[in-house]
Amino acid sequence: MSSHKFKVGEVVAFLPGPRDGNIPRGKYKIQRLLPSETRDPQYRVKHAVDSHERVIPESQLAAG
Repeated sequence: MSSHKFKVGEVVAFLPGPRDGNIPRGKYKIQRLLPSETRDPQYRVKHAVDSHERVIPESQLAAG
């Protein structure tokens, strides 16, 4: 398991992939660090506007 690049409470930007058409773009706040079975750590994040929480891999996040 890899270590996480971002910390709980940090604001990050979502980098959508080709299959992420329904996920709102914009700023997300890291809610929780999640374990991952791959080399790409995962995060529980909360959208700044719609307040929905999602699980997003680190490869789709950038410093906000």
